[in-house]
Amino acid sequence: MNSHATAHDIESFVRELPKVELHVHLEGSMPAETLFELAARHEVTELPDTLEKLREWYVFTDFPHFVEVYLASVRTLREEADFSLLASVVAERLAAQNVRYAEVHVSLYTHLMRGVPAKVVFDGIEQARIRAEREHGIRLRWIPDFPSDFGPEAAEATVEAVLRDGPPSVVGFGVGGIESPMEPYTEVFARARAAGLASLPHAGEHGGPVRVREALDLLRAERIGHGIDSMRDPELVARLVDERIPVDVSPTSNLRTRAVERIEDHPLPAMLDAGLAVTLNSDDPTMFGSDLTGEYLIAHDLVGAEGLVRLLRNGVEASYLGAAHRHALQAEIDGVVERHGVA
Repeated sequence: MNSHATAHDIESFVRELPKVELHVHLEGSMPAETLFELAARHEVTELPDTLEKLREWYVFTDFPHFVEVYLASVRTLREEADFSLLASVVAERLAAQNVRYAEVHVSLYTHLMRGVPAKVVFDGIEQARIRAEREHGIRLRWIPDFPSDFGPEAAEATVEAVLRDGPPSVVGFGVGGIESPMEPYTEVFARARAAGLASLPHAGEHGGPVRVREALDLLRAERIGHGIDSMRDPELVARLVDERIPVDVSPTSNLRTRAVERIEDHPLPAMLDAGLAVTLNSDDPTMFGSDLTGEYLIAHDLVGAEGLVRLLRNGVEASYLGAAHRHALQAEIDGVVERHGVA
């Protein structure tokens, strides 16, 4: 893509690229329209009473407001059909952005703690996964997780539920929430890994490089969610590069949570320059007012078309899509790159 490319050229290029999404939360992807439908279905009355008001309420203001919206959304997920509806809407929206494959975090413990059985969650999202692949050609895989700040009992309950009821489409096990010391979760992640699940924790968005080191040393992380604090520790960066540990980055999320103050200050360019296998993701798209297409446009402003293609290729290689599908997707990327004249 030459230096005189127009905004339309760039948008067309981003739209045509076949994408993967490796760090997106099911619950954080709930559109206002879906929340409105679920609230009506379950006669939830503490929310704004019109769709217009609900859309206004959804607009991100600060992190406490995000948590309020997130928890309200979770409370409307009660039955198998609710989870199926949400996962179907999320899959359709991803497919509309030419996302071919997504690994979706499911906040399983937030449902278990409300008395919703894991089987209800998994049966609902599996219905949607099968339907989405048939109707939209998008492959979905699941990463159940628990909040780090909820303690070992939450971790144990979550891994037990996953090992008991998780379908084969569960590819990993994660931890999110407020970053806390990882040591209490060493054995829980060991159990998940022994069952064939990848260790895919959040670490190093707000908790500093120490959380990334703990994720590597204690949880045997295969990818790091966020991980931008790694840039504060050159030795850690060298280790991530040497061990080829991908780092899933979500610029708009980092901006919303004040992990970075301005998008211009985001460490994404420096991360690529350092040789990190950075992937690009949307995290909680509807609640942060973003989507994966928007993240790619932001990335283009930060690292240019060539950097954008590196991010995409990193995502394909870091995925659990399978070698044959990864190879086919890379070949398709080659075709789009060539058509648009990107080096």
